[in-house]
Amino acid sequence: MTATSSESTGIPAPRTTEDAAPRTAWFQAVPFFLVHAAPLAALVVTVTWTDWVLCGVLYAVRMFAITGGYHRYFSHRSYKTGRVPQFLMAVVGTTAVQKGPLWWAGHHRIHHRFTDVDGDVHSPRDGFWWSHVGWILSTKYKATDVDSIKDFAAFPELRLVDRFHLVGPLALAAACFLIGGWGGLVIGFCLSTVLLWHATFFVNSLAHVLGRRRYATPDTSRNSLFIALVTGGEGWHNNHHYLPASVRQGLAWWEFDPTWYTLRALAALGIVRDLRLPPARLLEQARVRDGAFDIGMFRAYWERAARLAGDRIADLSARPVAVSVEVADALADTATAAPADAADAVALERSALTGLIARALESADQLAVSTRRSRKGATPVVRDADPADPVVE
Repeated sequence: MTATSSESTGIPAPRTTEDAAPRTAWFQAVPFFLVHAAPLAALVVTVTWTDWVLCGVLYAVRMFAITGGYHRYFSHRSYKTGRVPQFLMAVVGTTAVQKGPLWWAGHHRIHHRFTDVDGDVHSPRDGFWWSHVGWILSTKYKATDVDSIKDFAAFPELRLVDRFHLVGPLALAAACFLIGGWGGLVIGFCLSTVLLWHATFFVNSLAHVLGRRRYATPDTSRNSLFIALVTGGEGWHNNHHYLPASVRQGLAWWEFDPTWYTLRALAALGIVRDLRLPPARLLEQARVRDGAFDIGMFRAYWERAARLAGDRIADLSARPVAVSVEVADALADTATAAPADAADAVALERSALTGLIARALESADQLAVSTRRSRKGATPVVRDADPADPVVE
């Protein structure tokens, strides 16, 4: 399907009702809402400090299984590991109650393939509810998309884990009850699960709405310190969409990324290997001058200016828009020209405007060329692994 853009913003228009349906399968969502209500039982059952410690530990361990396992390994293959650690990562990941590794990673790959255009499974353009949790509760994405995850679907044990993904969380819930009784179940397991759910879902919903942009990508991804803090480093989402196969998402020294720190420690122990990091030169490419500046907005501005400004180049040059070196040169050329008379002045302004628009759009195209190539699977940055590459040894 082709992307559609809003003429006024340059952001893809919402899907039609037909494309967005079906929405929520309410009956099948009952267990989801019951887990949300379970922590309220803490008002009538005994809760100890052990239950709260259990809640924190389960949140941290299962968050890493999602970020370091489901996301950076199964979805993007940003490092390698052995078959046994791969299996254990998949099993622990299921305890986060976000379905199996093949389901999770398969749909995430689709998200990267169609980010913020038709085909994206959870774009914020369809509303906060849909991008946050509605798509998960919908029957539309209930099945595992095996075609998008053929590399890992080749392992029979992973297919088994994916098929019986509820065994892990049920076993963990039982263990929490044995450890702490009802307090261990409702606080240790249920509360940590609810917090884990929504922290993870924030990456799909808020990380495409709130925050700043470092790189010009053809989507709405943004970097958010808050989301990074609650997800173990996944909040540096604009970095990730620019370099999807990078094992490290907090690219600056101050960008908190505990998932990366943990993987680096596991690499030192020999449990994982071949951590994929981007070349230094790529970290300076496709940079935008203002974190709030967007390449789509850049193009939309100049296209609107070409239609509406006419021959008023003075008005256009005074607009507060971040421009490239090429655009600045065009403005300088206009300022130094000396028309012979009024007619020549009008002709000069029209000619300068045409050249200015052309050069601005050309600059935008050059800035976005790497991201457009990524749509066709020819990403010139740190690429996602080829399914033909060996995964484990």
